[in-house]
Amino acid sequence: MRVLKTTQTFYPYLSKGGPPAKVRGIARALARRGHKVTVLTTDLGAPSDRDANDWQPANGEWGREWNHDGVNAIYLAAIAKYRATTINRRLLDFCRQRVPEFDLVHIYGLYDLIGPVVARFCRRRGVPFVVESLGMFQPKVRSLKKKRLYHALVGDSLLRDAAAIIATSETERAELIDGGVPNEKIALRRNGLDLKDFERLPLRGALRSKLRIEEKERLVLFLGRLSFIKGLDNLVLAFSEISGKQNSVRLVIAGPDDGDGCLQRIQELARNEKLGDRVIVSEALYGERKLEALVDADLCVLPSRYESFGNAAAEAIACGIPVLVTDTCGIAPMISDRAGLVVPATAAGLRDGLGTLLNNSSLLARLRQGCREVADELSWDKPVDLMEAIYRSLIAKGTVWQQERIARRGIA
Repeated sequence: MRVLKTTQTFYPYLSKGGPPAKVRGIARALARRGHKVTVLTTDLGAPSDRDANDWQPANGEWGREWNHDGVNAIYLAAIAKYRATTINRRLLDFCRQRVPEFDLVHIYGLYDLIGPVVARFCRRRGVPFVVESLGMFQPKVRSLKKKRLYHALVGDSLLRDAAAIIATSETERAELIDGGVPNEKIALRRNGLDLKDFERLPLRGALRSKLRIEEKERLVLFLGRLSFIKGLDNLVLAFSEISGKQNSVRLVIAGPDDGDGCLQRIQELARNEKLGDRVIVSEALYGERKLEALVDADLCVLPSRYESFGNAAAEAIACGIPVLVTDTCGIAPMISDRAGLVVPATAAGLRDGLGTLLNNSSLLARLRQGCREVADELSWDKPVDLMEAIYRSLIAKGTVWQQERIARRGIA
């Protein structure tokens, strides 16, 4: 199959959250199976992440290009930008010349312009496309009016004309149905991990040494964007209630600032609760540094108010570290009482979960043992099997489906 994937952010821009890792993981897995995979994305300049030292793009016809692991990534130059949305040079030229050569297009995310523009050419050329909203279907935080306007102008038609909508969990599927997407149009495919990335873990101690956390101290870790949707204010409040009752427990919060005021709020809470150096806010960690943080942790927490899946929890489990996640995370059903605990997405729920795990060493040990089995279930193998089947089914019926749609809409 010849598959085009569009995404606003791709490797090496790991500070942009989960999409760069997810799209790269699926693309590499498909390429290993012999499919021709192209990723169309935005050139955001020099990456801030110093661990992306294997990224060696070259100048190509459309912008900078990088061929790696069988995947051809095309980085279109941005001529204008608003938050994460860009207007890209040569996007229209690419669509006119290249879209017809693909069997199927997979559009990741909403609230950007690359996907909708590519979809417009897919409609005209009879190329089926699928949309994966990356948990963005319902506007949740900041710029809500602008996001609703986007849906009215672009997003609703994008979803309506898609051959399928990909949901990564039952939580996300329910959200799509509640928003009016027909159930029969939704395909459920969870996220995954490339377990090869976790075969050789670093020795324990690097992060603890850097942050001056002694081995006898227990380390609770959060990895991810510093954003209110991640529930970090609830986590700090929960930690403040249990830290005084626990001996030598530290909370490390590591990730890029999302710019929504969450960083300032958790710093304020830590001051008000007089937590001092028991709460450490660290820079974002990627690559080897992220693995060093994970192996040094005794427990990882994903306190999100909403999470379509929860890759940070999956990565912790792959490192053998038990997790505490909220019941609003899509990954929750896969790990409950096997590699971690699931609690309500409240400060009280997180407080009780932290207390249970930190007070019960035998439970923590049992959950640590369960991580290996759950990690095997989190590989990309089954999701990519399903993705291939979805692609083949849509390609098989795509020509007739698109011709009928073109005829009804009168598109030349």
